[in-house]
Amino acid sequence: MKKERFEFNELPYPALARFGLTREMVEDLPMRALEEIGQGGYSPVLPVRVTDENGEVIESRSRFAFIRMDSGAVDVVFYPALKSSPLEHYDEAQQKQLLGGKAIIADVEMADGRHSKAFVQIDEGTKQVMYVPTPIIARNLKVLAEVMHLGTVEVNGMQHGDPLTVVVDGEPVTVGIDLHAKTGIRFCAGDAQKWEEQPKREWDKYTFGCYGCWMMDDDGNLDYVPEEEYTEELWNEQKKSGERNRATALHK
Repeated sequence: MKKERFEFNELPYPALARFGLTREMVEDLPMRALEEIGQGGYSPVLPVRVTDENGEVIESRSRFAFIRMDSGAVDVVFYPALKSSPLEHYDEAQQKQLLGGKAIIADVEMADGRHSKAFVQIDEGTKQVMYVPTPIIARNLKVLAEVMHLGTVEVNGMQHGDPLTVVVDGEPVTVGIDLHAKTGIRFCAGDAQKWEEQPKREWDKYTFGCYGCWMMDDDGNLDYVPEEEYTEELWNEQKKSGERNRATALHK
């Protein structure tokens, strides 16, 4: 799907609301998440709630992304969290690499039914299998190789899922293929271990917005609390957050 810029006044908030995501909840996401969504990227893994044909409310978690229809209207596509990744199309060695968080090259079935080579990786947040056609990442790798003066052996290593550490201005920098990144290539200041450990999405325990707060539990799950439901603990945390922000502003 083609990525493009989406303005927030054209987003399908009624469609999101049917899945338990109100406009207030979306607008209270951190700015970095809103920028990602507005550029056609994926949302964080968020709680969703739907009512089935029997009237039962089902709670789950999902990412979403916006697409532009032929009519010019904006619609939303959900990427639900799965209990396990569908890896039956990959051999044992490939499954081991994928479950280890690496991106691999494999044959995949495209949306039009054709089979083609693609970089494949598991989204840790949803356990969905992501893929990007190899020419797209290969093009970005070619540009990277020219800029960083990398050889064929080094590029091949990255194509096989191994991050590469180089020295820039006397400091180690590690680069590798990661389909979570906008270009499919992620940089990290530090060695390969730092690159492996670098979080894909950085969240505080409390993220306060205009209408409520996104809270992250010990397992990394996000849940939303509207301001009218704040506990004394949340009011205290909001006060501390405001004081930290003021102190940061004064020191700039």
